[in-house]
Amino acid sequence: MEILRNVSIDWLGKKWYFFGLSWILLALGIAGYLIRGGFAWGIDFRGGTVVTLKFRQTPDLDLIRGALKPEAVGATMIQRYGEAADNSVMIRLQKVFGAGENVDAGHKVLQGLLRQAFDPQHAGSPLFDFNDINIGVDAISKHLLEADPEKLASQGKTAVEVQTHYHNLARAILDYRNTAGKGLVSSLDDLKNVASVTPAVFQVLNKDFYAGPYAITGVESVGAVVGSDLRNRAALAVGLSFAGMLVYISLRFKPAYGVGAIVALFHDVTITLGLFALTQKEISLIVVAAMLTLVGYSVNDTIVVFDRVRENLRTMPMYSLRKILNLSINQTLSRTIMTSGMTFLSVFALLVFGGEVLRGFSFALTVGIIIGTYSSIAIASPIVAWWYRSEDIKAKRKAA
Repeated sequence: MEILRNVSIDWLGKKWYFFGLSWILLALGIAGYLIRGGFAWGIDFRGGTVVTLKFRQTPDLDLIRGALKPEAVGATMIQRYGEAADNSVMIRLQKVFGAGENVDAGHKVLQGLLRQAFDPQHAGSPLFDFNDINIGVDAISKHLLEADPEKLASQGKTAVEVQTHYHNLARAILDYRNTAGKGLVSSLDDLKNVASVTPAVFQVLNKDFYAGPYAITGVESVGAVVGSDLRNRAALAVGLSFAGMLVYISLRFKPAYGVGAIVALFHDVTITLGLFALTQKEISLIVVAAMLTLVGYSVNDTIVVFDRVRENLRTMPMYSLRKILNLSINQTLSRTIMTSGMTFLSVFALLVFGGEVLRGFSFALTVGIIIGTYSSIAIASPIVAWWYRSEDIKAKRKAA
């Protein structure tokens, strides 16, 4: 299917405009890198702790910032994420929980600081916060087992049967908190919606627990040494993919085509990374996966053009290489627009609707597909033309 017919654009005649645009984009990326102080490395690469919180009401970021003292948890970066109605906050701590101290101890320090800021009336209370991440099935089943609100022991049930019943009941209650409440219940009255919670069970829960105003829904720590090793391995993975592409294209076609494709790939990855530095979007392992996907996608588009060039060189030996390159790009333009366009729509939908977790991945692919499609036309082909032109000049000099 062709959406464009009889295209006759002189792409190589506009190469200096393309090169100028590429240099501008590269300069913006370099400026962003220098001005912004480098890349915004994710926890995977720089180490630290990421804590996710969910609040009952709209969170006060300034209060969170004031509560988390640098001497206790190190430098912090606090931001909202997800839908506004979710009241979710992500905190990146420079300190690594588990490095030189017990992970639980680090969690207790964080919980204590947040408790003093958002729930001071329960700081020394004997009641347990039902929204505390440490409140698990065992803790709830223990309270229910001790109180035996359904009087199972007096009904002749064995100890194992009683224990199993309350354990399953505790699991159902926690499942409700973690699924329906997304990690937080606004009030213990919400637990009445759990089918297995009888009035007697609710009375016990209401006596021993309360619903705090926030919940720590996740804690993830990565050591600095591990982060540095992952960063080196990520760079090695991208570098090896470049080398593999160069060898393959050089063998499949000719060295000039391999050089053209690798220059285009380097162009794509560099500009994409520059935009990450400029926008300070976080670079994580997911973004590295997007970069590797981009490398494969971009070189595939370039190979389609080069394959048509090779075919036209056989059937049109009287044409110059410049004319063959322009003709091949124009002949494959419909295919390029259709495949790149459909892929772009998919990743753009991920960028808009995919949420915070996929934001870096979808941003890399969205930008990369645009830059990769552009470089296949505007960078790779002029490099091939320049290579053969240089060889012709050298041959003429030797002949002279």
